Amino acid sequence: MNRLLIAGLMLLATTAAQAQNTAPVTVKDAWVRATVPAQKATGAFMQLTSTEGTRLVGASSSAAGTVEIHEMAMVDNVMKMRAVPGIDLPAGKTVELKSGGYHVMLLALKGQVREGDSVPLTLVFEGKDKKRQSIEVKAAARPLNASAKGGEMKGPH
Repeated sequence: MNRLLIAGLMLLATTAAQAQNTAPVTVKDAWVRATVPAQKATGAFMQLTSTEGTRLVGASSSAAGTVEIHEMAMVDNVMKMRAVPGIDLPAGKTVELKSGGYHVMLLALKGQVREGDSVPLTLVFEGKDKKRQSIEVKAAARPLNASAKGGEMKGPH
């Protein structure tokens, strides 16, 4: 084959791969809470905005053995956390994953997450057509007592 044909095929393959991985979701301010040395779980938080109605249906990370989507909610005056199958993202509305609400849990951590680390996450979205797309995210590790706005939480801990 000539070089021009090979270059054209490589460009076509690259464009097709990029089109497959383009999800209609914007991820903003992704972060994880740093851990102490023996801690085996932490949360990941972010804002998700979709241009069309979609659903966050999964996540994974090379930093954890298991990654789940969780919700914290008051049940009979007790705050409970549970895994959920997904989070709906209405078109044009920002959904905030935050402490005390929806978030991503990284379980069976493979090592300590230190402040300043960059934790890789793969988020999986499913459209109304049931097609799935993934987005790669690097979440910055913030201090153990970090709030959603990046500062430290005040008051008793």
